[in-house]
Amino acid sequence: MPRLSAGARHRVRFALNGRAVEAEVEPRTTLLDTLRGPLAATGTHAGCEHGVCGACTIQVDGSMARACLMLAVQVEGASIRTVEGLAPAPDRLSVLQEAFREHHGLQCGFCTPGILMTLDAYLRDHPSPDERELREVLSGHLCRCTGYAPILRAALAAAERLREDVSHA
Repeated sequence: MPRLSAGARHRVRFALNGRAVEAEVEPRTTLLDTLRGPLAATGTHAGCEHGVCGACTIQVDGSMARACLMLAVQVEGASIRTVEGLAPAPDRLSVLQEAFREHHGLQCGFCTPGILMTLDAYLRDHPSPDERELREVLSGHLCRCTGYAPILRAALAAAERLREDVSHA
């Protein structure tokens, strides 16, 4: 990694939802601020900004990460996926997003992007979760509206549909 000067601005380049992007940032600028600011990826929400609430969860090279705890300069050359990258097309929802819609897994929607990104990554590696596993996975997310029951129903329904899609492929 190049030596960074605290007062200087640095150009950082990475893939955002499959598209090459670059931004000029100070070394102390968080990835969250870079996404929401110059890159206008506002689906990633700023909650506590201490890594506790989960609202800013994204995927970095396929793994879950809190954008508020990462510096933009740390993702040079990485592949970043945000909630804007979940839908397969502008006019279609992902299986997980559709399950959230069908099972009323959101109300105000503030926590939803982070929860979706966490569940997307988890279901990719764990296609047959039970409710206990999902409760554990979601324990790092704060939702003040739903009480989590509809979120769990949506996640279980999405997992089932994803398994069916694989078996019919």
